[in-house]
Amino acid sequence: MKNIWVPVSGQIAQQRKVETIANNIANANTAGFKRDEITFKEHLTAYSQTPDNIDLPRKEWNPDDFYRTQGAENAFVKVDGTYTDFQQGALSPTGNKLDIALFGKGLFEVLTPNGVRYTRKGTFGLNKEGEIVNENGYKLLSKLQPGQNLEAGTINSRVIKIPNQGQISISKEGRVFSPEGELATISVVEFKDHHALRKEGSSLFINNADDNTKRENIATTVNQGYVEGSNVNAIREMSELIKAHRQFEAIQKAVKTYDSISGKIANDIANLK
Repeated sequence: MKNIWVPVSGQIAQQRKVETIANNIANANTAGFKRDEITFKEHLTAYSQTPDNIDLPRKEWNPDDFYRTQGAENAFVKVDGTYTDFQQGALSPTGNKLDIALFGKGLFEVLTPNGVRYTRKGTFGLNKEGEIVNENGYKLLSKLQPGQNLEAGTINSRVIKIPNQGQISISKEGRVFSPEGELATISVVEFKDHHALRKEGSSLFINNADDNTKRENIATTVNQGYVEGSNVNAIREMSELIKAHRQFEAIQKAVKTYDSISGKIANDIANLK
């Protein structure tokens, strides 16, 4: 009964799909969250081989002579990978001067203990040093100036600090102003290939290829006093979750049927005299 691994592989894949959808639903109200999608890969031997010509055997025929599956019964399924859907989320006004939403394909640059990361979550505040940080204490970075590089010393000098915990205003281009004048320009980075980014947690992304980064001629706008909502459609995700559960249950019934057949065969063989 080695073919039992065919439905088992489908069951494992469906379980991963359920977990992915459940995570999307759990973050439906997380600001800046981008939903994940899972893809499957199936090995279909019936379609990977050229069908043979009809060959009628010169012998007494039996059903096996006409049952040409071409290995289709060994069509295994596995998870090929996941990708992030970067579709724009809706912008909602908050009235908070340090809530910043992006409209476009860009991401903020923030400094974490593990280095620079990128995020769409623009719910910021001020720490006791007057630096703009998110809820995890990760510092918002200013735009990389001509001649600057990504070395640690340069990164620390790009942290945006508000003097005297004062009031600020932010333009659509990300320029930060205080009553004393212009302080910095928020670093908003776009990428040539968003699918090359790797997700870290629910709202951070890692970019491992510097040549994938686009820092000039950015079309993304910065919107002060707004928060970008999640791009998860809760109704659609719930519908997909119900469908995935039903498929999982259908496959589970097939596995139980295989198990029942195996048990019956074992019992019948044991009863042979």
